[in-house]
Amino acid sequence: MKHLLIASAFLSSAVLSSDGLSIPEKTLKYEADFVEFHCRGEIEHRLPDKTRIDCLNDEYAIEYDFAKKWAEAIGQSLYYSAMTGKKAGIVLIVNSKTKERYLRRIEKTIEDKELDVTVWTVNQGDHNPPKKFM
Repeated sequence: MKHLLIASAFLSSAVLSSDGLSIPEKTLKYEADFVEFHCRGEIEHRLPDKTRIDCLNDEYAIEYDFAKKWAEAIGQSLYYSAMTGKKAGIVLIVNSKTKERYLRRIEKTIEDKELDVTVWTVNQGDHNPPKKFM
């Protein structure tokens, strides 16, 4: 399922998800739910090798992942960046119990290896737009 959403910004505080459902009607449970709700670009952009970028916009190739998959998200975002020429981006879906543990890991790795990756976080249980972490 491919969608093209036209907007000037990656993130929006809109009251409707990309499929037109209002916040109370839409439950964000899976990675795809967060992508669908927050992405302001092309969702699931397919590369020639059949891999798919969760969210591709004019500036970023963005991978959405739950916090425990932080390392996988780094690799995927860097690959998507290399394949598209866009900046690497990650939206890490976090919860209050494990948030700090995984954010320390991703931050240490990106800083130590001087990776050019932008990270946003979004809390698992709310409908707020992702916030820039680093």
